[in-house]
Amino acid sequence: MRPIRAMAAALALLATVSAVAQESIVDRWYAALLKADGVALSAMLADNATIRLDDIGVTQTKQEFLASMGEWQVAVKGATIRHKIEAEMGDTVAVRTCYDFPNNDMTMRETFTTKDGVIVANTQMTIGENCDGF
Repeated sequence: MRPIRAMAAALALLATVSAVAQESIVDRWYAALLKADGVALSAMLADNATIRLDDIGVTQTKQEFLASMGEWQVAVKGATIRHKIEAEMGDTVAVRTCYDFPNNDMTMRETFTTKDGVIVANTQMTIGENCDGF
């Protein structure tokens, strides 16, 4: 019976460590995104990562996403980004995010799938035309 309890405790600890690691990368992602910090974002993305923008039906490669940072830097000037983790399922975490730009705001649902400490997939979808009730 003791080996089973020890294994269960080890698995629980591993799950906690994994959840903390996912939360950490999500926190770092939004901090870097707010600064349009391409170097930091690049370090968090796997070389074969994909960023899916569901609203417009576009999937970007890591390189395409990073190439958009110049435009994003202009768009995010004076903005704030708030996020709340909604669910964690294995290597995937679902996040509700408020992008509060100077002239408008929106709520998004984003999912991050990680592997070996980096993001391999990010999907973004608008779920609200403002951040009311965030």
